[in-house]
Amino acid sequence: MTPDSPLRDYVEHFLPEDDVLTAARSRGVELGCVPIGSGGGAALRFLAAALQAKAVVEVGTGAGVSGLYLLGGMPVAGVLTSIDVDPEHQRAARKAFTEAKIQVSRTRLIMGHALDVLPRLTDGAYDLVFVDGAKAEYPRYLDEGVRLLRPGGVIAFDNVLWNGRVVDPANRDQDTTAMREVARSVREDDRLVPVLLPLSDGLLVAAKKQQ
Repeated sequence: MTPDSPLRDYVEHFLPEDDVLTAARSRGVELGCVPIGSGGGAALRFLAAALQAKAVVEVGTGAGVSGLYLLGGMPVAGVLTSIDVDPEHQRAARKAFTEAKIQVSRTRLIMGHALDVLPRLTDGAYDLVFVDGAKAEYPRYLDEGVRLLRPGGVIAFDNVLWNGRVVDPANRDQDTTAMREVARSVREDDRLVPVLLPLSDGLLVAAKKQQ
C-alpha cells in the first residue's frame, strides 16, 4: 500500500474514531506528539481484548490516544501504566481519560524517563507492553519490555516503518537505524513470535513464548 492509497485509507479508517479520540488526537498534534494512527490504535485495542490484558505498560503517554485504545480493549479491572517525560503530555492524556469517563484507578501515569522507570517494574507481571517513546531507545526498550511480560504476553512497537525510511539504505540517521535494529532483534529473538503489521506507520508485534 502506498502512503496515500485509497486501500490504505480504507484500512486505516475501517473503524471510525469517536469524538473523544478525535479531540485527543487533535491535542496530540498540537503538542507535537503525533499519536498512533487509527488502524494501529484499533490493533492495540484488539490485542488488549484478545489477551484480556489486566496489566499494560505504555512507553510514551502522548496525549492519550493510544491509552484510550488500550483501555478500550482491557477489562474494567485492568490498569494502564503509562510513562512519559513531558508533563504537558500527561495533562492532555488525563483530560482525554476524563472525557472518556475512565475511572482514575484504571490509569497510573508516571512522569520520568522510561529507561529509569521500566527497571523498577515487576518481572513477568504484565500482559501487554506498548512502545511509542524515544525512537533511538527502541532497542533498549525491547529487553526491558520482554522482561516485564508474562509468558504469552505481547510487546508492540509503533512507527517501525518510519515513513518508509527503514527500506532506504541511504537513511542512516540514529532513529532510522534504531528502527531497523529493533526489527532485526525481535525477528531473531528465540523468546518471541513476531509479526510486522503495515498499519499506520508500522506496528511490530511479538508474543512471548510459553516456557
